[in-house]
Formats: sequence, C-alpha cells, structure tokens
Amino acid sequence: MRKTLMALALSTCLGALALPAQAADADTMADATTDKDTDKHGHKAKELEGVTVNAVPLGQQADQIVAPVAVLSGSALDDAKAGTLGETVAGIPGVQTTGLGKAVGRPVIRGMDGPRVAVLENGLGSQDVSNISQDHATSVEPFLADQIEVLKGPSTLLYGSGAIGGVVNVVDGRIPMRAPANGFAGRAEGRYDSGTDGKTGLFRADAGNDRFALHVDGMRRNDGNYDIPGGTQANSQVKTTSGAVGASVLGDWGYFGASVSRYLDTYGSPAEPGDVDDHGDHDHDEHDGHDHGEEAATIKLAQTRYDVKGGFYDPVAGIAKAEVSFGHNDYQHVEFEGSEVGTTFRTQANEGRILLTHEPLAGWEGAFGVQYIRRNFSAIGDETFVPPTTTKAWGIFLTEQREFGPIKVELGARTDRQTVSPDDQPRRSFSPSSFSAGASWRFADAWHLSLNLDRAQRAPAEEELFANGPHHASDTFEIGNPNLSKETANQAELALHFHGELVEGKVAVYTNRYDNFIYLADTGLEEDGMPVRTWSQHDATFRGAEAEATFHLARNDSGAWDLRAYGDTVRAKLTDGEGNLPRIPAGRLGTQLNWSRGDVRASVGAVRYFAQNKTADFETRTAGYTLVNAHAAWTFHNGESNQWEAFLDGTNLTNRKARLATSLFKDSVLMPGRSVSVGVRAFF
Repeated sequence: MRKTLMALALSTCLGALALPAQAADADTMADATTDKDTDKHGHKAKELEGVTVNAVPLGQQADQIVAPVAVLSGSALDDAKAGTLGETVAGIPGVQTTGLGKAVGRPVIRGMDGPRVAVLENGLGSQDVSNISQDHATSVEPFLADQIEVLKGPSTLLYGSGAIGGVVNVVDGRIPMRAPANGFAGRAEGRYDSGTDGKTGLFRADAGNDRFALHVDGMRRNDGNYDIPGGTQANSQVKTTSGAVGASVLGDWGYFGASVSRYLDTYGSPAEPGDVDDHGDHDHDEHDGHDHGEEAATIKLAQTRYDVKGGFYDPVAGIAKAEVSFGHNDYQHVEFEGSEVGTTFRTQANEGRILLTHEPLAGWEGAFGVQYIRRNFSAIGDETFVPPTTTKAWGIFLTEQREFGPIKVELGARTDRQTVSPDDQPRRSFSPSSFSAGASWRFADAWHLSLNLDRAQRAPAEEELFANGPHHASDTFEIGNPNLSKETANQAELALHFHGELVEGKVAVYTNRYDNFIYLADTGLEEDGMPVRTWSQHDATFRGAEAEATFHLARNDSGAWDLRAYGDTVRAKLTDGEGNLPRIPAGRLGTQLNWSRGDVRASVGAVRYFAQNKTADFETRTAGYTLVNAHAAWTFHNGESNQWEAFLDGTNLTNRKARLATSLFKDSVLMPGRSVSVGVRAFF
C-alpha cells in the first residue's frame, strides 16, 4: 500500500510538472522554501528575489546550487518553528526527526542521523553531545533563527567527517555582517501553548551604521508536561533560556565581529518517568516495561559559546574574498536520577575555518579552505559509558564550478586527518577523503535536470568506538567497538526540477551504497534491566525518493490559493541478505492548502506517516498515523515602521496517537497530542 501511494504521489508530481509554463520568472519553491511576502525585516513585503545559502561558498541562491538544498525563511520559518530543531525542519521532503518529547529532536536526513548529520550555527559546529544519544538535546535554538539551511546528502566536502549524511545550518545573525538599512530593526514574540500550558517569549534587535553594527537577542520557554491522547506524558517538561550579544566593525573592506552566547535547558526524560500513580500524569498502557519504582530522569544543560568571524574583500591578488571564523565552546549537561547526580557530560571544543574565494580562473569559480577542530569530551559519574576522549581533526578542501552554456558543473575534493585519543586506551587515527561531482542541465526555460555523484568517508565517533556501560536517561546498555574502521558512502542522485507560473516542483531519486556502515544494533539481551545495544559494522544500501509540487490554483479577488503536495520514502538494509537497518523513517505523503489575502494568511494540511514494517532484529513495527495541522495569521500595522502579527497554530488537531519510527523510545513515549498555540509577533 505504501509503495502504491508513493508511486502515485511521484506520478502526480511528474504529471503536474508537464503542465505548460506561462512565465519564466516564477519563484523557486521546490528547491528552497521561501517567503514571497518578506520585507527588509524578514517579513511581509512584496517578493523575495532569492535566499542566499550561507552554508555553501560563493554566495549562491538555493536554486543556483546543483547539490540538493532546502531553506526555511520568512513566514514559512515562522509557521514551522517548534521547540526542537528536528521538528522545525521535519516538513522538508527527505527530512524527518528523532524525538524524545518536546525537548529533544535531532534532524534525520534521508535516513541518516546522529554523528552523520552536522548541526551548525552560522557555519560552525554546535559542539554539544546531541549526536551521542537520542535523549540529548541540541544547543541550537530554532526560535531565534533568521533562516535554516538543509544540505541533503553527503556534505563532508565542506564540513568534514561528521557531515556524511547532510548538514543543518542555523543562521541567526549573532555576528552582524551589515547594519540594518534604517539603522535599527528588531522583532519580539510571545506565545501560549495549550498542549503544555507553556509560554514562550523572545526578542532580538540589530542596530548600527556603515562603520559599526550591534546585535542582541534572548528567548525563554517554559513548557509543562504535554498532552497525549487519553492523558499526559509524564516527565516531559522543559525550560529553556537562550541569549547572545554580538558586534562587528564594518567598512568597504568587509566586516569583523565577535559574539558571546549562552544556552540553558532543563528537561525531563519521558523515557524514564519514574514512579507515577495510576491517577497521575500518563496512561500506563503507553508505558509498559518501565520500572515505576525508580526516580524520574532529568537533564540540566548549560553551554557558553564564543565566536569570532570576519569577511575581507580583495585581501591579496587573486583572492576575491577571505572568510575567517573561530568558535570556542564550553558545554556541560548533568543527568539526574531524582535529586541525585547520575552522569555529567562535558565538552570543550575549538573550531576554526578559513575559506578563500578565488577570482575566476579559466572560466572556473571556486573556493578552497582549511578547517581545524579540537574537542575534549568526558562523561563522569555512576554511568560513565564513554571514557574521556580528545578528538583532533584537520581538513583541507576545494570546490569549483563552471557553466558550459546550459550546463553547470560543480566539482570538489577534501581530505582529513583525525585522531581519537581515549584515556587508558590506544589512540585511533583515520584519514577520510571525499570527492563530489554534480551537473545541472537547463534544457528549457522552466526545466532542469541535475545529477550528483559523491564518494564520502567518515571516521567513527567516540561513542561508536569506546562506549561500554549503562546510560540511564536513554534506557540503554551501550557497547562500542574500538576496532571499527572508517565508513565509505557512494551516492548517486538524479533530480528533475520545474519552475513555471502555474506549477513548481521537484522529483529526486537516490541510492547510497555504504562500505562498513556503522549502526547501533539491538541484541535482544538485557544488562542492569536495560536493553543491550552494540555498535556494529556492515555493508549497507540506502535507496529513496522524494517529491514536492506547489500548484498555484488561483490569484483573484478571493485571494491567493496554493496547494502543496509532497512525499518521501527511504529503504535501508544490510547487504547480502543480512536484514534491515534499525530506526529508519517511515514513508509519508503530505498536502497543505495555503490561502492569503491582504494582511491575512491561513493554511490547513495533513501528512500521512505509513507503518514501518521493515524492521531490524528485535525492533518493533511502528503503526501508521495521520497528523492534521493548521495555521492562521493576521498582520496589522502601528505606524509606518512597526508591524504586528497575531497568529494561531494547531498541531495534531485530530489527537492521533503517533510514534516516530526513528526514535529509540517510540514504544514508551508518544508524540504530543492535540495542541493550539496563540501569540503575537512584533516587527520594528
């Protein structure tokens, strides 16, 4: 049934693409989710010409990049924003999320998650420990983002070993690269969420002139336990505080600035809710298997980040622009069992990048650079399941592009040297290399075909190599393998794009053959009352497809009507008949009807997640479900420069029981039930 519906969706999109184009200047919506109604402050104005993708060199817009990329910005980002980064980007085809309640959700790109997906803030790694375990939150706040960029597929070329599955880059402007056009710009927001009795407030302000720019922001979220069908999910509360101040000096020569940011997060692990009575906070039928005599597990996270960034025009002959960035990160999170400290995770990390864009050379445009990372990691306490480890990595890379008439070619290469040094164990060294080639053929005004070929390598992460012990908050006894070798991905993607006046869309198919794929396998055994999972290695194959189309139904006195339809599926299995890989996203089909007229906009949509029956050994199936969501917003003005927006968002409006196939905790933790958020945004 799932394959039939997916094939129907892909055929529908392809059929839609065959409709004749009426104009050549239609907005791009399949390659980049952009806002057509965004002004100089990032909201309501006439039309956004294009969105520059910061995560790739040369200042390109999303529809100019051959590799698969998607961007959320403007009102599309405002409507998508959620408490976790994974949930915020999960509406993009090919992108889903892991999940542990409202506090934890990391992006899953084409079936890849954890250490294979790099989470960046303004081009530098978040350097938290969210890649180590699914109960660990990211330290990046989507509510303060200007735009969020997703690079789908291997991105090791630019960002190294930890981006073999893709990149999610959160751009928040904490180091200003320019001053606001009118000298000052800002925004503020307050919202209430019925499903958690939660309140969220945020503000940001930017000011400056042609010589100096200043940025300040802050955010506070306080959510209680969230509602689920038939009850409340115990121990799912979350409190988050984030803020930053940054400043830059500006001139015709470029910019140079610095910022300091702080992120604090305290949340419960609904996978370990502790002792809850039958009249308490959850339906016991949804939590079979827990030892309710234990204390609830909570996590308290704190991170301080220092960043420096500069861009210099024409610094030396032959170099058009030099970009330098450096970040230092102090991170800690403490896992509590009741009031007792269980395990304390700490990282101290330094990361630096130099990117040099050269002048055109024999028709080729490109950039080259170097990246360095040093990370000290430790986990201290009763459950020290990963030893203290120091990781060092150097990488050099080159990317080039050229147009040959209607054909655009992109080429790139990178090599790294990475060492992982645990306490009291032998050091491991790896030398991953990556190569990429892509071509886009614009064979008609509205059509283009793209092909991407990638060979990427990844060194094992510290938890995959050295884990050995219980992890209470994730309810797992985890065992690593210090003899793991680097894994190699060989990916091919073919995509067809159409941009017309009536229809815009994209269909893509891909295959990724992995040598020595590393995965966390269930053994069916228990240790200390926890399931034993081991880091294993085997050849594997990922195959998938994704499609998206937007139909511009009407532009008349009743308003502007658009219908968006999308779908994705991925199949991942071990080669030689060894079975399926665990925690692979379920296929899905979604549709959304959007309407706007004047200062009012609204949308309603539904997404069907199909059952995941292609499970690994000892993994349970995941039932299918349908989520219905809706948004509405009304913009009103207070003077010439001030603008207000009242909004109403509804999620899971039919209150369905939903479980994520990507989650370690799907059998014990439900996704949130029906919830309605109401709030006001101010732009000034």
